[in-house]
Amino acid sequence: MEQLFHKHIIKITFIICLPLWIAFFCSKIQADDHNYSWHGHTIELNPELQEAQYCMAKNIYFEAGNQPVAGKIAVAQVVQNRVLNQNYPNNICDVVYQAKWKENWKGTLMPIRHMCQFSWFCDGKSDDPVDSATWMFSLLVADSVMNGEYGDITEGATHYHADSVYPYWAESLNQTVIINNHTFYK
Repeated sequence: MEQLFHKHIIKITFIICLPLWIAFFCSKIQADDHNYSWHGHTIELNPELQEAQYCMAKNIYFEAGNQPVAGKIAVAQVVQNRVLNQNYPNNICDVVYQAKWKENWKGTLMPIRHMCQFSWFCDGKSDDPVDSATWMFSLLVADSVMNGEYGDITEGATHYHADSVYPYWAESLNQTVIINNHTFYK
């Protein structure tokens, strides 16, 4: 009898808690012009830097979304280092979206597959963040890095790659650090 009682308690608890769990973990980020909010936590983006913070956060999300904090910070710092380097565009969004372009059959300019500085931008997949927790954290890291809250842990790196690949350019640059599963170069 006691076992049967416990099974019913577990079943009732599951039925009551499942909608709460879904609401908590599957909620979307709410946004207005300058704020992002997720479960009561709000990030207020600087209106003057909002576009740059958004571009930086997208790059963090897609390049290092599965990385610990140091990996996310390092990816953001590579973008910042490129902005400061005369060989790259002088603003964050232009660095993130730097690519070779072609016109498609509709007359729309599209990045050429595998010809982008950051692979996520021209891999043929959606560029819309879907994991709200990772997106929110990417926004936080972008905001923190852009506000100078971290020193450059990449030692001036302008390039990096995942350890699962070895790009042609790696031999021509000097390795600076390895952070998580990314190797950084300048």
